[in-house]
Amino acid sequence: MLEQFLLTDRVAIVTGAGRGIGAAIATAYAEAGADVVLTARTESALVEVADRVRAHGRRAVVAPGDVNDLAFLAELVERTVEELGCVDLVVNNAGGSVSQPTLDTESRKLEASFHFNVSAPLELVRLAVPNMLARDGGAVVNIGSVAGTNANRGSLTHSVTKAALAQMTRVMASDLAPRVRVNAVLPGAIETEALRWWLDEKGADARAEMVRNTPMRRNGTPEDIAAAVLYLSSPAAAWVTGKLLEVDGGALGAVLPNDLPDL
Repeated sequence: MLEQFLLTDRVAIVTGAGRGIGAAIATAYAEAGADVVLTARTESALVEVADRVRAHGRRAVVAPGDVNDLAFLAELVERTVEELGCVDLVVNNAGGSVSQPTLDTESRKLEASFHFNVSAPLELVRLAVPNMLARDGGAVVNIGSVAGTNANRGSLTHSVTKAALAQMTRVMASDLAPRVRVNAVLPGAIETEALRWWLDEKGADARAEMVRNTPMRRNGTPEDIAAAVLYLSSPAAAWVTGKLLEVDGGALGAVLPNDLPDL
């Protein structure tokens, strides 16, 4: 049974792999037997993660760059095939946006966020899938957010673009089945560096409120997300596609404190 969760000799591309969730996914992949191409903007961070991958006896390729540059994505896939021979798995983890209330959100801000959270993942999948089809097929996991299913004040760009990514996941899964599976993981409140910084700014009461609003009574870790991604990437999920897996500690809605006033 354990073998169903292994990725022995698979080749994966993980974006946003320099820290947090992306680094945890890359490490979990290596533990499961995959070789990993790591990309993010900060090369020094990628080098550290590559060392973790190699510590598990797997190959790692450090490919610094900006996924917003679609030409870079073409180079990334080409380099992956040249150095590791193929592409079996893609994790679209890089993304994000700075959200503001609706009346403060200019259309250009939404468009920039859409490019980062939707267009770049689409392009990477479009470029990688022909290589998957040349082999035994493959799997794509998009990292979305529970923000894409909630309507939280002040979160317009993030919520809208993550909702779009979720729908794109479903349509991709339909288009690419049966040989390429496409799923998404929707994280809740994950203790990344960014969240810890925000909580430090807000104070102890903010963390206590988040935990109180989460039935599992803790914030998530990058490893919680990595475990879900590993499952969806593995043969154990061979009959799973087009699904949005919420990994949020059972939260029923927003857990972040929000003090935006009424208009």
